[in-house]
Amino acid sequence: METTMHCDIVSAEKSIFSGLVRTLVAAGSLGDLGVTPGHAPLLTALIPGPVRIVLDTGEEEVFYVSGGFLEVQPNVVTLLTDTAIRAEDVDEAAAVKAVEDAEKAIVNQGADFEYGAAAAQLAEAAAQLRALRQLKK
Repeated sequence: METTMHCDIVSAEKSIFSGLVRTLVAAGSLGDLGVTPGHAPLLTALIPGPVRIVLDTGEEEVFYVSGGFLEVQPNVVTLLTDTAIRAEDVDEAAAVKAVEDAEKAIVNQGADFEYGAAAAQLAEAAAQLRALRQLKK
């Protein structure tokens, strides 16, 4: 039985990761989803959040993705997203400030308030912080 599978993480701008992995865990639209070699073919939407991979060497890497799609084929996993950032490259202070700003905007709604934009900003910043927390574990 195979112990690794090929994984590609591709953003709209560039390829973020390509290599052999033992496992991949991503934030799917219905909850976290784990993929290991031999997984059944699958196509699912992803929400903003962390993606954790265990490399064939046993090392672990964590990425933040802004959502997208995950496709599983025999021995190949492809993650397509608008934005993907290695978790260690996420600016924690900026993410915390973005959460605070979005929460303030929701509480102090003005005449030109756009709830959808504030909620999206809050979700994205919270997902970045979740990716950082997974990296620190």
